[in-house]
Amino acid sequence: MPEPDDKPSRDTPAIHRAWARWTSERDSAARDQLIVHYSPLVKFVAGRVAAGLPAGVDTGELIGTGIFGLMDAVDRFEPDRGFKFETFAVPRIKGAILDGLRAIDWVPRTVRQRSRQIEQAIAILGNELKRAPEDVEIAAHLGIDEEELQKWLSAVAVANVGPLDHVVTGDGESRQLPASPEQGPDSVLEDREVRSAMRAQVRELPDRERTVVALYYDEGMTLSEIGEVLGVTESRVSQIHSKAVLMLRSRLTAAGLP
Repeated sequence: MPEPDDKPSRDTPAIHRAWARWTSERDSAARDQLIVHYSPLVKFVAGRVAAGLPAGVDTGELIGTGIFGLMDAVDRFEPDRGFKFETFAVPRIKGAILDGLRAIDWVPRTVRQRSRQIEQAIAILGNELKRAPEDVEIAAHLGIDEEELQKWLSAVAVANVGPLDHVVTGDGESRQLPASPEQGPDSVLEDREVRSAMRAQVRELPDRERTVVALYYDEGMTLSEIGEVLGVTESRVSQIHSKAVLMLRSRLTAAGLP
């Protein structure tokens, strides 16, 4: 993920001192200093999430819920473990924002229904064809034309915010935060199993879908930037992304994974 220009650095002497006071003395003033210092991270993550949402969703509300994720990250972060704070904090901020969105149930029921229909069609056709189905085949199975399927995928795109929390980079390193000390062995093992399965399934995606997933999650490119690379519109990239997400969900469900 590209880092924002105004992203704060943990490498300043003042911030080092604040981390030392907070971790050793639980000094509330140091905690406040860290939260203010890293607050641009919340704006950055909220902006990334908002880019895939309808215009009516208030980015300010996303930032408000994201702050709780930042506070949690500051409370739990252990500098001595060797992780960058930004790497640790971003998933927690994003998680808080997504939890806030789920709480208000902003996705229309028809969109959820169509998402399930497409996912089921992909699962059935994939089992029958022993390969990833083409758009025309999915449309035929659903009893609609290909143009209508693209409309469905565009609508489903807004429901697919943060669907690939376990997507990993090409070198096998996960973007998800490290397992927390509170997690037991069973939780850690389950998490590793899901990550491994996701890596395998991403590699099995058709070329176009795999490319979009790699550029969006590994390279941190926006949908618009990916469209320029592929020579298609931003809306088309959004449709391809939605199809990739539904393919991955279908395959993980078939494997008995969340």
